[in-house]
Amino acid sequence: MTSSGNSPPPVEKTRAGAFGWYRSFSQQGRRAFKGAFGGYALDSYDFQVLPLSMVALAAYFGLSHAETGLLTTVTLVMSAVGGILAGALIDRIGRVRTLIITVSTYALFTTLCGFAANYPMLLTFRALQGLGFGGEWAAGAILVAEYAQARYRGRVVAFIQSSWAVGWGLAVIVATVVMGGLSPSISWRVMFWTGALPALLLVYIRRHVQDAPGVSERLARKEDRVPLSSVFRGSLARKTLFATLLATGAQGGYYTIATWLPTYLKAERGLTVVGTGGYLFTLITGAFLGYLTAGHVTDRLGRKKTFALFALLSACLLLTYINIPHGANTLLLLLGFPLGFCASAIFAGFGAFLAELYPAAVRGTGQSFSYNVGRAVGAFFPTAVGFTAGRSGVGEALIYGVIAYAIALVALLGLPETRGMELS
Repeated sequence: MTSSGNSPPPVEKTRAGAFGWYRSFSQQGRRAFKGAFGGYALDSYDFQVLPLSMVALAAYFGLSHAETGLLTTVTLVMSAVGGILAGALIDRIGRVRTLIITVSTYALFTTLCGFAANYPMLLTFRALQGLGFGGEWAAGAILVAEYAQARYRGRVVAFIQSSWAVGWGLAVIVATVVMGGLSPSISWRVMFWTGALPALLLVYIRRHVQDAPGVSERLARKEDRVPLSSVFRGSLARKTLFATLLATGAQGGYYTIATWLPTYLKAERGLTVVGTGGYLFTLITGAFLGYLTAGHVTDRLGRKKTFALFALLSACLLLTYINIPHGANTLLLLLGFPLGFCASAIFAGFGAFLAELYPAAVRGTGQSFSYNVGRAVGAFFPTAVGFTAGRSGVGEALIYGVIAYAIALVALLGLPETRGMELS
């Protein structure tokens, strides 16, 4: 059986054009793709509301760098809990039902953040938002991976990953308008209230999206189930350990950049909100193209070589970025594009690679655990930046991102290559 559960389309169709991968989907596969794309884009939007509002939040509540960094950390740490819970749900109730639960959760608690009366309340709501944030990616990535043909899986799931840049860009547009038109005391609340947008996507998912053929039937056969703990035993244990380290490094580097770059550009480079938005759009454009390009690279070059290539490039570019002399803001703009490109391109192969590492019965558990626990551990990198920034400044503290990418490179030594693998 192919990964989509359907007969493969004629060869001439699968090879026609840059979007042959999309034409290879069945109608249900295309609907699943749209649902997963929208879910991850809005997941990104709700996450980015925080770093884009961080300066206004810090002023309103009188927060230190460490306290503002903790808001991101608690989100990512709780995303590990949400990811583990969602992984179990994926393997027990299905991909689509889990997707609905996770999207509902992150939308609700992002909106409630806008009603926070004090810092502890905001911290609590942000932690609960992390529960849904952690599970959505795995549910959507597995859903699409199981519809995709093996030859296209890398670029298909990479396209889903590219929706992160779409959501990020949308958040920057909204933040530029809101922050520029409203006073800082209310603008951050409005930003969080816009986090209710994903509720519109739920209507589409509930009406049109289904699990891949065979998944529902397998879930109904309880005798086919295996213990979810099997991902921590035998041959799967090694994969889980090193996949988690890989996710830790890639996400530690990424979240260091995503969390602190807006503050760095504004506080240490003296850019206005509009100016910061312009620089961020350069970064986001690079990110979007990075996802799409690396999706093709991972299908041609292989999963491991693609990870190694972009981890190394990201580390080198970040080192260069934070050492650009003051006054050379044009160079910051130019370098923002390749930095965004490489820091995002490293994620292009994750959805396909993690799905290929695990058998169908525990695919949700293995993929969601490794990615989200890696994200939780990686969350301590932006926290370390926050604590260090008080002594040396944000620019120098961004060196933690370089360390994170080194961890990703080491993790690849313990993982197999999976390109071309068929999913049962």
